[in-house]
Amino acid sequence: MEKKQFREKYPHIAQEVETGKSLVDIDFDEDEEKTERKYAGYDPTALDFIRRCKTKEQAEEIINYLEKRKELEKIEADELRKILKKNGLKAFGPAKSISYYEKTIKKEEMEKEF
Repeated sequence: MEKKQFREKYPHIAQEVETGKSLVDIDFDEDEEKTERKYAGYDPTALDFIRRCKTKEQAEEIINYLEKRKELEKIEADELRKILKKNGLKAFGPAKSISYYEKTIKKEEMEKEF
């Protein structure tokens, strides 16, 4: 996109970019309660992935994928398959929702954990 077209289409943004001045001040409230994602930086395990599956087939696919990527040893993968075949998905614990890892915690709770 040419500068002229950009200025015509987005005049305010173009002005801010050119001058470095914003028309809106962003004011952060220091007293506002801060939150952080509870699982930020957490590396899910094979069990975490399996617990998000809805069917045995999905869980088998996860196990195969992790084994192929060498994130699971053959012995571990075989053991997970054995458990899955014998006891089903419930053997790995309650299902995790799609937004499970997006949970947030308040600043005070964060400080308690560390």
